[in-house]
Amino acid sequence: MAVEATIMDFIPRYTEYQQTRDHTESLIRDLMIHCEEMETKLRQENRALIAQLNNARLDYEDSVTSRRELQQRIKELQDKYDFVSQDNTVLKHRNPYVLVLIDGDGLIFKEHLIKQGLEGGKKAAYTLRESVVALCDNPDETEIITRIYANLTGLNKAMKRDGSVDSENDLKDFMLGFTQAKASFDFVDVGHGKERADTKIKESARWNLRNYNCKQILLGVSHDAGYAPFLDEVLRDDSTRRRVTILEGYPTVREIISTGVGVLNFDSIFRNDKLISRTPPPAYSTPHSASYATVTQKASPPPTIILPLAPKATTPTVRAASKVAPVQQPPWTPGPRGLDPPIPINQSVLDQIKKRKENDKLCNNHYLRGPCAKGDSCCFEHDYKPNADELKAISFLARLNPCTNGQDCEVDNCIYGHHVRSAPFYPPPALGGHQARMCHGCPDCVD
Repeated sequence: MAVEATIMDFIPRYTEYQQTRDHTESLIRDLMIHCEEMETKLRQENRALIAQLNNARLDYEDSVTSRRELQQRIKELQDKYDFVSQDNTVLKHRNPYVLVLIDGDGLIFKEHLIKQGLEGGKKAAYTLRESVVALCDNPDETEIITRIYANLTGLNKAMKRDGSVDSENDLKDFMLGFTQAKASFDFVDVGHGKERADTKIKESARWNLRNYNCKQILLGVSHDAGYAPFLDEVLRDDSTRRRVTILEGYPTVREIISTGVGVLNFDSIFRNDKLISRTPPPAYSTPHSASYATVTQKASPPPTIILPLAPKATTPTVRAASKVAPVQQPPWTPGPRGLDPPIPINQSVLDQIKKRKENDKLCNNHYLRGPCAKGDSCCFEHDYKPNADELKAISFLARLNPCTNGQDCEVDNCIYGHHVRSAPFYPPPALGGHQARMCHGCPDCVD
């Protein structure tokens, strides 16, 4: 039989229910708190992601803009580059020219052209130009520029001795004709001085080799070995080597051939031999002229070679006098150098210069060639300022010393004499002799 429940029996069950409800409410509260925290956190993350998205969108838009600007800039630069490249190509091939540099003291035109004077100079210019143009790849647009450097006075004298010209005006007229033939052709008189033509040719070649429009340089220097070091310098670069060629008339010397430079033979225009002296030496004794030649009237005559005196007799009281006969000078003909030109002098000035002794003597090299290479160590006078007559006297006295190279001397400004040839000491110095100079036209042969 069922036991009847009382109201108190529900209290434990209620209490149990109430505890369960409290646990449920606590669970729900904790869940709500957790959800709120998660929602807050997610909301913050969402805002951060939105901000990042906006930044990414801005960065993307900026990158698109920058890329488009860069593409536009690249296109503009490409257009400029194409324009410059095209313009540069045009400039490289615009006004191409061939430069011909000739040392006129050694590479000399044919005799028949020079003797024609003005017309011969024009013919030489036209013939040279046609010969060079025939070698060009683009002859219609290539200009031929020619420069000939020479010592006109010295070359004229050498050609007269060689017999290549009949008159002093032939070479001058030829030079004018050559210069007048073409605006780009020049025959330049560089004056006295061995290195003047050399320097101009070397510096002109160096400058034009840096110019792309210069397609070729023809150097008329086949006769001079002194250009070999210069060629070694400029031919180190292969591109330069292809643009330098030797213009040959006179056979190219061994030193230049050894550089490996190309050679073009133009012996139909230029002489293939050197100038030599074909005329007899002129007489130096001209009366009534105050010159180097006529000072012989005031100075001692040319010396003769004297035999030594006979030995004295053993007996003191007997003195044997021996007669000596002068020895005839052997015949002598000047070589290519020829006789030195006369120097007009003032005899009184010459006497004053001769009176200077020891350290008071004037330095020949200093006053005739420029600053003395010895400088302060030179034992002769450098501070004195001579006038024109004194300079002539210094030149006159310097010429009394024979040049060691004699007629083979190629130094244009040599201050020594070439009108004499050296001979052995005779009589011996112990007997009062000196080195006989075998003077020919020398006015004052001194001991």
